[in-house]
Amino acid sequence: MSSLRMNSTASSIPGYVEDKSKGNMLRYQDSLPRLPVPSLEETAVRYLKSVKAAVSPEQYARTEQVVKDFLKPGSISHELQKRLEAKAADPNVKNWLYEWWNQLAYLTYKDPVVPYVSYFYSYNDDKLVTNPDDRAGQVIVAALKFRDQVVDGSLEPEYMRKQPLCMDSYKYMFNCCRIPDLTADYPKKYDYAANDYIVVIRKNRFFKVPTQINGKRLTAAEFAAQCRAIRENTVNVGPGLGALTSMNRDDWARARSAVLQASPENAAALEAIEAASFVVCLDDVEPVTLEERAHTMWHGDGLNRFYDKPLQFIVTETGSVGFMGEHSMMDGTPTCRLNEYVSDLTLNRKLTAEELGSNAGGAAVPAEIVFKYSPEVQAAIKKAHKSFTETIEAHQVRVLKYDKFGKNLIKKFKCSPDAFVQMCIQLGYYKMFGVCRPTYESAATRKFQLGRTETCRSLSQDSVAFVKAMQDPRVDNSAKVAAARKAFDSHIKYIGDASEGRGVDRHLLGLKLSLKEGEEVPALFKDPSYAYTGSWYLSTSQLSCERFNGYGWSQVIDDGFGIAYMINNDFLNFNICSKHLGSDKLQFYIRQAADDLYEIFTADLAAKSKL
Repeated sequence: MSSLRMNSTASSIPGYVEDKSKGNMLRYQDSLPRLPVPSLEETAVRYLKSVKAAVSPEQYARTEQVVKDFLKPGSISHELQKRLEAKAADPNVKNWLYEWWNQLAYLTYKDPVVPYVSYFYSYNDDKLVTNPDDRAGQVIVAALKFRDQVVDGSLEPEYMRKQPLCMDSYKYMFNCCRIPDLTADYPKKYDYAANDYIVVIRKNRFFKVPTQINGKRLTAAEFAAQCRAIRENTVNVGPGLGALTSMNRDDWARARSAVLQASPENAAALEAIEAASFVVCLDDVEPVTLEERAHTMWHGDGLNRFYDKPLQFIVTETGSVGFMGEHSMMDGTPTCRLNEYVSDLTLNRKLTAEELGSNAGGAAVPAEIVFKYSPEVQAAIKKAHKSFTETIEAHQVRVLKYDKFGKNLIKKFKCSPDAFVQMCIQLGYYKMFGVCRPTYESAATRKFQLGRTETCRSLSQDSVAFVKAMQDPRVDNSAKVAAARKAFDSHIKYIGDASEGRGVDRHLLGLKLSLKEGEEVPALFKDPSYAYTGSWYLSTSQLSCERFNGYGWSQVIDDGFGIAYMINNDFLNFNICSKHLGSDKLQFYIRQAADDLYEIFTADLAAKSKL
């Protein structure tokens, strides 16, 4: 969920110590609080409340007894809690969850990065700059301006409720790459100064574009000329080495070894891509609809990409622009900030005349990064692309732009915009399936050192009561509004607790991972409720920007939906993804749910205005 603010005037915040020797961006880093370990009792209470909303009374009774046993004196849970608390108190461990989470959620995860770990943003069109090369040139200059601030440490930290957030993950933004390995993938950082260039991909071929000449940064016009030269001179299609990065991670690790063995020159070629500041993909497509744009920005054709890079900007033939990110070491909030910055500078004409430059005319084609392909590598590319195509075809994406209201009107209703939209999703799902199921919403824990995310369990007893009230024609308007507000309050409470590091899921995971070899797994972790309520039939998250027309990613289980949403001032945007479970129908029902909420709250507002 995005509720971040940049506060350039903040210089001293009570409770935080500024270490200016670390630079502006990291000056609060060492004084950020550590991720807490909740008590067993508070997690048990919160867990049981979430379970009660999701399972039958009979199953709840069994789970309630399992939790009571888990808390009994002498139960191993108390020893596990001590181990977790000791790890959290270790001065050499900045965050007790960090390494566990990075490994389990991402680096040991073997399914393909795309579509399961990738995500995208799609920009609004620039009505004045429609030429793709000119558009690319401006995006490159804007992104490099942001990079400069990260590199020299001048970037202002992010804040949430006036508290500074952890900025550590920014080191994985530029000049970084995820490297496949048979045991566990790992991030590889490259020196900023030694690798001050970008890589442009066109027709599956890679080109190394320097960002400075004689110590002077290229202008947008000069970058546009470089892109134009690549476009005009790249007639033949390359083999598509980038497809290998779409494979199962073990398959890609083996294919990567084959690439390195095919020629001694391939190691330097591969590193040239991995070390680049970022990648720009010049796509030979013309997407029109929001769904077509979503597919282009989210995954493309499986060839004109290098999916292991954390930053890829996409520019199409029609000048539409988007971004694709790799999730392993960096959550969406930092890249959302980057893309907000890039879209602001380019769409709002904030690049200076000097940065834009004048018509650069012709340019030499940048140096191509050339690979030598053995029959084994060629076969691996063919196999990878076939698998990619089958995987993407197994997914269905629908984009709903709902323009009846947005954040402004929701606030007039005196409601939390995020809770309001979460209940739209709950009601839409209930309308379609007649049942409520476990729902995940991402809650940021970046107020803590090395904090990433915690789960907000959006499904609650109050959300169930709300959807049932909304679907019951015998319930009057005032009662429906009251049920909605109660559901909103429950959601606000849980996401607030989760952002404070006091959710259910990460604590229970930490307890489970604290078991030593040979120790019996507690019954709580074998109870059906534990697996079921941690299965995200609805996986949701919010990041919003007025200059985006799309944002999204995939579902996390085969029987579920991934719903990324934006709450802009006057409209809502939902990206609904599933494995052909009916994304089109859920789109319809979410629209209907939003209409229902609009009707009851506008009626309520009108009634109050007459008092």
